[in-house]
Amino acid sequence: MTSIEKIKAPVAADLARYESFLRTSLHSEHKLTQAMLDYIFETRGKGIRPLLVLLSAGMHNHGKKLPQKSYLAAMLIEMVHTASLVHDDVIDEADLRRGQPSVNAKWNSKRSVIIGDYILAKSFTTGMQSGAYELVGYITNGINALCEGELIQSEQNDLLEMTREIYFDIISKKTATLIGASCGAGAMSVGAGADVVNAMRQFGDNIGMAFQIKDDILDYSPSEKTGKPLCGDLREGKITLPLLLLMETADARTREEIKEHLRKAWNSPASLEHLHAMVTNDGGLDRAAEVMNEYVDRARNGLRKFPESVFRNSLDDLCLYIAERDK
Repeated sequence: MTSIEKIKAPVAADLARYESFLRTSLHSEHKLTQAMLDYIFETRGKGIRPLLVLLSAGMHNHGKKLPQKSYLAAMLIEMVHTASLVHDDVIDEADLRRGQPSVNAKWNSKRSVIIGDYILAKSFTTGMQSGAYELVGYITNGINALCEGELIQSEQNDLLEMTREIYFDIISKKTATLIGASCGAGAMSVGAGADVVNAMRQFGDNIGMAFQIKDDILDYSPSEKTGKPLCGDLREGKITLPLLLLMETADARTREEIKEHLRKAWNSPASLEHLHAMVTNDGGLDRAAEVMNEYVDRARNGLRKFPESVFRNSLDDLCLYIAERDK
């Protein structure tokens, strides 16, 4: 598997400039606010979304230096995602994020909600002050979809019902929309035409669907590997693709048995272990991986309409990286 460092290589200098832009834009003179921001920045993940913005921008910038608008797009995308994770951990009462104490575990839920709101407000204030109204509007649409996806999933968790149509709608809104916007915004930030922006958006949507399905598969992996609690989704009553694929072919009695274990999964290790064994032993993970790889193939095929370049090659490698990652 290609390393993430190699994938980042064509935009390594731009990533450094972006990091400086981000830190300057979200600086606060208030000690607590800055301490929380520093912790959030230092415990971020691999930065897939800003990487997608900058690679997409580079691929369509004809060898020129990236404009500040590209760094702005990367910041807006990443901070929407970051704020959503801070809020998710409050909602889920999660103590860990990527193997480190969550923001709410360190500073309590009230302060975590406020810092999430601060990140959104500060980021979009910067965007509006830059005058990049079209870009800001393009990215803002993703927040609407993300929130709606969370509400739909919450409703389905209470009902313990799920279909493929609903599942794909949820992950499209919760994950793929923002990843798709990353690729479209990158192209938009360097003045690409609407057809190019739309093509990059479609590429990002496909890789975003693959990304979330992979996350749902990794939920069944040991926590020491992923940095997340084993079967965290099952504990919350979430029916994701690996379990859904089993439920589709199960008889009515088995489906009711699965739902009963889901009702108990929050505080019953035995029920959690039973569901984990069903999915891992009955092929749920392998079948989900097949669906994920279909989205990866669509994404890679979409890239081939553009001329070969180091940026396109990195985006292609990133597709494979997302499918093959173990955390």
